[in-house]
Amino acid sequence: MNQRKPRGQVPSLTGHVLARSLAAEDRAEDAGQLDPDDRLTCHVHGRWIHQCVSSPVHVNPVTRHRWCRDCAAELTVAVDELARTVTMRCPRCGQGSSAATTRLMAACRASLSHASSRSQPRLVA
Repeated sequence: MNQRKPRGQVPSLTGHVLARSLAAEDRAEDAGQLDPDDRLTCHVHGRWIHQCVSSPVHVNPVTRHRWCRDCAAELTVAVDELARTVTMRCPRCGQGSSAATTRLMAACRASLSHASSRSQPRLVA
């Protein structure tokens, strides 16, 4: 998804890092070098995965991404960007873990870390 900036507006450093990361992950995925579950960016939303993981697009009952098989329910998502934590739980039983959700949570944590370390200004003495 290509987001255009209004004329005369300079994209932020964070925007450049995201755009480069999206393109690099697209190339790596197309070349078979990156599993889609391990992406730190979302090619659908054009964002860091932790920023859009709560979207219904990221729920899949077949693969069990954000899905509780026992309750047939979508897992809720809580992302704390300051603490860099991600939780996903079934609203009915409080569980709902699966291998796919575990990988998605790991990708979200890595995305949080990657995005926040790239957006912090570096102080030079």
